[in-house]
Amino acid sequence: MTDQAPIALVTGASRGAGRGIAIALGRRGCTVYVTGRSQQAGDHALPGTIFDTARAVTEAGGKGVAVACDHSDDEQVAGLYSRILTDEGRIDLLVNNAAAIHDELTQAGEFWEKPLKLASLIDVGLRSGYVASWHAARAMAERGHGLIVFTSASGAAHYSLGPAYGAHKIGMDKMAFDMATDFRHAGVSVAAVSVWMGALLTDRLKAVIASDPIRFGHIEGHCETPEFTGDVIWHLYNDPDLADLSGRTLVGAGIARKYGLTDGGRVPPTAEELHGVEPLVFHSAVIR
Repeated sequence: MTDQAPIALVTGASRGAGRGIAIALGRRGCTVYVTGRSQQAGDHALPGTIFDTARAVTEAGGKGVAVACDHSDDEQVAGLYSRILTDEGRIDLLVNNAAAIHDELTQAGEFWEKPLKLASLIDVGLRSGYVASWHAARAMAERGHGLIVFTSASGAAHYSLGPAYGAHKIGMDKMAFDMATDFRHAGVSVAAVSVWMGALLTDRLKAVIASDPIRFGHIEGHCETPEFTGDVIWHLYNDPDLADLSGRTLVGAGIARKYGLTDGGRVPPTAEELHGVEPLVFHSAVIR
């Protein structure tokens, strides 16, 4: 989209998808601000900190900048953007990935039999994505340049792990659609997309599979690496036809084929191939 090395922000990047996406962007020379709450070993049951990720981004060829941020705190998010815009003068790419994922999400039982804390996914996940995008959109619209990405999944269109998870995923798809509508109405060259990731072979998923191999063991054979989505996002950012994709929910494994991408030589299956599921198509009617 520009000749300058992009300034990117990846939220929830201490581990998992966020870490993989940040590293993939680092390989392309991006300056990547990585946020999360884990600052030292032991802050979370799973390994990984924002400083580990920032270091990995730099080692990959970019510039990693770790910023501790609790995305449930609007003041901390405002401070994060103040720092980025003061230090860099712009933000080109936002990846909304922060989400309050608890171990109980994958446990057996109906939603009312699980802890109420699972509803926090609607706060840190859905609402936090709106807040981060609000700040990014103000800076991007002023410059007339930028891309906002939501990391989503096929649970937006079928039952998966309960209503909080489903509301989170479909909410992100719909926010991308509505934000793109506003960007077009304003006449600014800023895009918003939601990307369905497949099952990611992260430390968390490895632990889930190990906890119940009979129930979850089949997943491992069609997993994607966390870096794969970062490769997809990079190609989206540089796609000359990005404006035509803005507002859409894209299946990462599908759009990757358009770009000739593989995941370490593998061609990951799409949600349609695995489950017969495609993203919902929102109506074009506009009420203002």
